[in-house]
Amino acid sequence: MKIMVINGPSLNMLGIRETEIYGSGSYAELVDYIESSAKQLGVEAVCLQSNHEGQIIDWIQQAYFEGFGGIVINPGAYTHTSIAIADALRAVRPLPAVEVHISDTDRREDYRRISFTAPCCAAQIKGMGFEGYKIAMEKLLDI
Repeated sequence: MKIMVINGPSLNMLGIRETEIYGSGSYAELVDYIESSAKQLGVEAVCLQSNHEGQIIDWIQQAYFEGFGGIVINPGAYTHTSIAIADALRAVRPLPAVEVHISDTDRREDYRRISFTAPCCAAQIKGMGFEGYKIAMEKLLDI
């Protein structure tokens, strides 16, 4: 199975931004973790990151048209604002998606408790750090 892993805005700043929330691991370390976890699971992970909403939507559609088996998505702040990304996830059903958040969004600011994208996903993983990505890939394998 080939899985597209999409990371949204400011995830490229991991290890720099708010390390007390997101930890000290860099984005490069996250990608290494995802790729090694994928190998352990016997899947291929294609990792992408963008700060631009339209690019994320294009990748969601690309995953559908290129026959990916699923999407792991951390929409970052777009989780709480982007109906367009939610619509893109709905549009590519039955391609399953799992939403991931490194931090536990339920234990943060009130506005972070709202996810427009979670209802469009088969599952939501939050507060598990980098490990949440492996759990998300495992969930895709179970679907």
